[in-house]
Amino acid sequence: MFVRLTRRIGASLLACLLLAHAAHAADLVSLSLPAGTNAWTMFEQADIVVKTVMVGLIAASVLTWTVWLAKSVELFAARRRLRLGFRRLNAAAGLHEALGVSGSIDPTAHALLAAAEDEWERSAGLREDRDGVKERIASHLERIEAFSGRRMTRGTGLLATIGSTAPFVGLFGTVWGIMNSFLGIAQSHTTNLAVVAPGIAEALLATACGLFAAIPAVVIYNHFARQVAGYRAQVGDTAALVLRLVSRELSRAAIRPAEAGAER
Repeated sequence: MFVRLTRRIGASLLACLLLAHAAHAADLVSLSLPAGTNAWTMFEQADIVVKTVMVGLIAASVLTWTVWLAKSVELFAARRRLRLGFRRLNAAAGLHEALGVSGSIDPTAHALLAAAEDEWERSAGLREDRDGVKERIASHLERIEAFSGRRMTRGTGLLATIGSTAPFVGLFGTVWGIMNSFLGIAQSHTTNLAVVAPGIAEALLATACGLFAAIPAVVIYNHFARQVAGYRAQVGDTAALVLRLVSRELSRAAIRPAEAGAER
């Protein structure tokens, strides 16, 4: 619930910041352009196809930064919770002792522990086969690890799509705008640069929007790829810890009958 609320608040704040940044960037561009010409003017004078391309690319850029904020909060909170859960489980002497603190640990660690406990109970009459018990529990833990990794990668595929397609979408807008500029030259029967330049500038603005959307998307995607890999390693460490707790319980179960026989 906290993560969802943070996403909504963060997305709203980020949208406001991006709008302010876009307005500031338009002002900076207008300082270097001739009087009466700025980015907004070029956008208004552009063809409807070029306008659609630029609006779509700006929306993709806003979406990229929204995913960055929401995913950063989610990964930070998940890794912190899992780290604390690992410490608590590591302090337990065995599986049953770890179950006493399972209600206050990370959901992923709790799921790993619950899967091990469920298989332990189902194998009540088969615990003499220690390798079989470990193999079945390890199978459950592997599936939970895979699911946790897939869950953390949700949303990052969108960044990869934006990063790989935005430059080509911007290029499409540029090609369309330049094509219209050449058609305007043919209709006006003049090659005066003052007539041709505005249309070409409007077309190139689409390419700039494509790069503005693609470059951050690629950088953020690579950043999240490293963060998710670190999270998967943490889940793997926790799964290995749960398996060690199970191994201790199996060793205790094997030692107890031997001790009872020795006392007799």
